[in-house]
Amino acid sequence: MTGENTIIVETQGLSKAYADGPEVLALDDINMSAHTGEFVSITGHSGSGKTTLLNLLGALDRPSRGRIEIDGVDISTIRGDALADFRRKNIGFIFQLFNLVPFMTTLENVMLPLIPYQREIDFHLETRARELLKAVGISRRVQHLPGHMSGGEQQRVAIARALINTPKLILADEPTGNVDSKTGAEIIELLQRLQKEHNVCIILATHNDALAEKAERVIILHDGRMKGSSL
Repeated sequence: MTGENTIIVETQGLSKAYADGPEVLALDDINMSAHTGEFVSITGHSGSGKTTLLNLLGALDRPSRGRIEIDGVDISTIRGDALADFRRKNIGFIFQLFNLVPFMTTLENVMLPLIPYQREIDFHLETRARELLKAVGISRRVQHLPGHMSGGEQQRVAIARALINTPKLILADEPTGNVDSKTGAEIIELLQRLQKEHNVCIILATHNDALAEKAERVIILHDGRMKGSSL
């Protein structure tokens, strides 16, 4: 862990149920925390609740029960545009499928989350996007379209995009799932370096135990419940 020992994420009794028929608990009584500058992995078999947990932490879904605080703010008390603004200012997302816009260049994809808010930010958006693309090692590809890049290059673009808003928290859902093992290891090393350089908390979900163990702490989910946590 780097930087101040400040709790950036904390959940209490967090549960998510789906009630299309008999109630099914996707998550059950999750109590966890993560600190500024910490790299935490969440692991477990398919269906264990990893993606559900990330969606809740990222305010993309709402819990059935329990509480989530991000940087001291109870996100269950925020709704609508205010919740979208909170996500934009505090959280970066990295997805397994990259989620790049196919007809936009690398540079445009990185800038995209903040293009509508250029008058509100205190930095030059294109300059920052170019700096981030250099930091992730693909500055020579700024004008390329996603379809002309490898999976590893596309994921580097997605990582740069996740950092464009200077987030306090990055949520990465199986970020190595669509790349080969060598590229996957490089992506994890890149995330570790950026974690330290930007003092950002990264919470990564993966079914790959070898990758999970590269984090500073591993949280294990089993059928929606925390099975354990290790340093």
